[in-house]
Amino acid sequence: MKVLGVSGSPIKNSNTDRALKVVLDATGCETEFVKLFDYTVEPCRACLGCVKSNKCVIKDDGIELAEKAKAADALVIAGFTPYSSLDARTKAFIERLYPLRHVHGFMAGKPGGAVITCAVPKDHATMPPAGQMGINAVQFYMMEEGMNFIGAVTIQGNVPCVKCTYGDECKMSGIPMLHGPDATVDSVGIKAFETQPIAVEAARELGCKIAEALESK
Repeated sequence: MKVLGVSGSPIKNSNTDRALKVVLDATGCETEFVKLFDYTVEPCRACLGCVKSNKCVIKDDGIELAEKAKAADALVIAGFTPYSSLDARTKAFIERLYPLRHVHGFMAGKPGGAVITCAVPKDHATMPPAGQMGINAVQFYMMEEGMNFIGAVTIQGNVPCVKCTYGDECKMSGIPMLHGPDATVDSVGIKAFETQPIAVEAARELGCKIAEALESK
């Protein structure tokens, strides 16, 4: 059994990447980690040129990635939530799996999961539920393809303002918006996946549950 993990994070060795790798390791299966930043993937053109062949007409890396997903026994999709929705790279990847749907339903029945990194604190009173919205984007794709959505991991991420060097003086800084008017770059700090025990345990549990789902197939 092989589990494919796909990360849409453009940051090298990001929280998203590291959490996804924990999920993959916990499956105990053969795994492959894909970093979308290393590929060129255009969004779906809605042309239906893939109906008869189950292959996209766009000649880029989306074809190779779709074949990887088709060949895998399980799929874990990891992304983050700029502007409270799933990031563009991850969304484009999902769209380019559409050719696998026609007639055969090549993804149907496969276990799947999501890893989402979100800078908006959970249960923030005035901000959108960005983390859940990211999960929904992956979960509903899997639902529509007849996959077995096993679960999701949510990681507390970092608003870019903590690293841009202007986070404490820019009037558009997201730091006070997310953490209160008195928050600063130093008080907020950098959030790391490994320092979030609930997320780490959830990642391991997701990997184990995917393995169990594969064993029961």
